[in-house]
Amino acid sequence: MPAHRLRLPLLLACFACAAPAWAIKVDKVEIVGLQDDAMQANVRSALSLQNAVGQDVRARRLDYLLQVAADETRQALEPFGYYTPTIVITRSDRPDAAANADAETDAESDADPAGAATGGAVTVILRITPGVPVRVRGFDVGVDGPGAQDPGVGNALALFQPRGGDVLDHSRYEAGKARIAMALVEHGYFDAQALRHQVEVTRAEHAADIALRWDSGLRYQFGAARFSQTPQPVLRERLLRKLVPWRAGDAYDEAALERLRQSLQALDYFAVVDVQAVPGDAHDRQAPVDIVLTPAKRSIYSVGASYATLDGAGVSLSAERRYLNARGHKALAQLDWAQQRKTVTLQYRMPAFAWRDGWYTASLQAADEQTAYVNSRRLELVASRNGQYNEHLNLSASLHVLRERWAYATLNRPVPSFQLASFTYPELRAEYLATDERMAPRHGLGGALTVRGGSGGADGRATFTQLHARVQWFHGLDADSRVIARGELGHTFTRDVLDLPPSLRFYAGGDRSVRGYGWHEIGPRIATAGGAYDTGARNLLAASLEVERYFRGPWGAAVFVDTGSAFEGRTPDLHTGVGIGLRWRSPVGPVRIDIAHGLQSPDSPITLHLNIGADL
Repeated sequence: MPAHRLRLPLLLACFACAAPAWAIKVDKVEIVGLQDDAMQANVRSALSLQNAVGQDVRARRLDYLLQVAADETRQALEPFGYYTPTIVITRSDRPDAAANADAETDAESDADPAGAATGGAVTVILRITPGVPVRVRGFDVGVDGPGAQDPGVGNALALFQPRGGDVLDHSRYEAGKARIAMALVEHGYFDAQALRHQVEVTRAEHAADIALRWDSGLRYQFGAARFSQTPQPVLRERLLRKLVPWRAGDAYDEAALERLRQSLQALDYFAVVDVQAVPGDAHDRQAPVDIVLTPAKRSIYSVGASYATLDGAGVSLSAERRYLNARGHKALAQLDWAQQRKTVTLQYRMPAFAWRDGWYTASLQAADEQTAYVNSRRLELVASRNGQYNEHLNLSASLHVLRERWAYATLNRPVPSFQLASFTYPELRAEYLATDERMAPRHGLGGALTVRGGSGGADGRATFTQLHARVQWFHGLDADSRVIARGELGHTFTRDVLDLPPSLRFYAGGDRSVRGYGWHEIGPRIATAGGAYDTGARNLLAASLEVERYFRGPWGAAVFVDTGSAFEGRTPDLHTGVGIGLRWRSPVGPVRIDIAHGLQSPDSPITLHLNIGADL
């Protein structure tokens, strides 16, 4: 036969030999028998077979994936303390016209889990019995050297888990080991070395022996604080050095570095604050600390728009200088201009580092309110000093000079009859905050206590003393839900509360008070040309309970009940409001839209409340 006649059969034979096996589609992988979601997720992530779901694979590739699935599953369960699981793999084929097969294998045997089917689709089921967990039998965890007597290191040792009798959980073991190593570094044991890091597992006895020991070495001390402002200095270094909470030779403690870092950030002078110890530059075990600061933009300008039912449409303008000079002085000018209410604020601040980090502040505010029922103008000068007493407590003391003119357009006297009063009074304020975060806390407590009092009035004989307390409590129910409780209490000691300017009286109703009622709606009222108006009262009592839940992504809902009153005498006339709300975790902070209804004859059957920003 001529050569050219042999080429076609030979070519067809080569193609037949090289043709791939029929492709099989992996429909899904089911895991049965594991009640712990974390274990199931870890097994699924370890399975090479999982990556083939929804894909067409060759029969030989599927055979391999089924063969290695048992070992991958076993290794995925070991971090949870299960070293001897029983694993049964079931393969259920959904045949096409070419094949129909069903095969089962026990992972502990040598049986072929693939079966003989080709083509079609397959579902793989892993039936897992975790078995008896491995528990800690031998436990030798400790630190040798001077670090053994360090309270911080001792606390990390006491928190180490798992301990004797506990299941050998790898994640808890690694976390405990890292905590001890971190405690040694944070307390200045930079030369600490691991003497023994060992975990021996005896599968047959379901037991593990842990041996972890460090040699702490000698503790380092603080060296010099080395400041660097880039690209060029904007503040005097001696000013910043007042914030350094250690002296050269003090025992090293990372907490002091964190305090300095927070103090520098709170100044709002710098865009970047980097505080790092440099043990490599240590001399006689005194480690210097490098503080690298990048100044923020010197000026801040902002423009905003607003709308409120009583105030009407408005605009807000402000300009702030973060640092006026090398001494760190700040200045702020702000204008809030609405149809019915105008406010102008000027503020000057100087850093105050003696005793506690804080500010000396002088501010002047002028306010004008012109509505259908009230005509009020106020000028107030305030000088204050505040300081961060500790991590959670901020204290402030201030002196106020207030001059206020006000009048109500009553039905009997449509032309306002003005009252004028001047008051000078000191004020003490304590603010407490201990929450997991400020923007949308899930756990913790926040509150404020204010005490103020002084004399003045139209004839200079009026006196007052005022107490005001406010508290908020947050408790997370689960990852998506939380409970918010709020309480407020106030009392004024004075002969006649109407001798005090409106700005020194207590009010109830509206946002962050009692929803379901208008702003300042609850309390003693007088009839005016513009309707009934709350004159304010000497006492205040308010409480709120809210349950909030997020469903999917940034959206959530809330239900709430508020109650409270501004009142004279000893018995409050409580007004209660109930409602529902929409919640949105927006890029600029939480947004809360509430619809509420007052249960005690409110001015409006339904009120709408909008709040944007932090809960505290």
